[in-house]
Amino acid sequence: MEAAKTKGTGFLKVTGILMIIGGGISIIMGIIAAIGVAAIVYISDGNVSSALLYTSVILMIVSAVAELVAGIIGVVNCKKPEKAGTCIAWGIIVALLCVAGTILKTVGGSSFSVFSLISGLALPVLYIIGAVFNKIEHNAKSSNIIQKAIYRYSMRTIYAVI
Repeated sequence: MEAAKTKGTGFLKVTGILMIIGGGISIIMGIIAAIGVAAIVYISDGNVSSALLYTSVILMIVSAVAELVAGIIGVVNCKKPEKAGTCIAWGIIVALLCVAGTILKTVGGSSFSVFSLISGLALPVLYIIGAVFNKIEHNAKSSNIIQKAIYRYSMRTIYAVI
């Protein structure tokens, strides 16, 4: 299958690389956070409610893994417009996990930060935009192939009649 150069290729490749880097760093930070939460719970002798802390750490690690996977999928499939739907799905998953993290942070007692939400959604949104550009390009090429096939069939039918 030939590699196609579309408008979304650059978006997907760059955002995919950034997501791989961010996901990798976030996984390391999530492991450090898990160790920190375990230490806090151990030192406090049960005086600290650990449910929200552990939930936050689990969400952080799941989000980091999703971001890493989405980044890898984006880089691998950036030149394959037919895989744009998969990239869009992973971009949406990463964006939803970002929103879930912001909600959990607010529930935990922190103030809601619009800047934090927007900065967290910037990369997944650019990733989704790149995937959508690829999908549009793929759909345009697919419809062009169908139109050519219809034209060839109709020409054969006309020549057969003549």
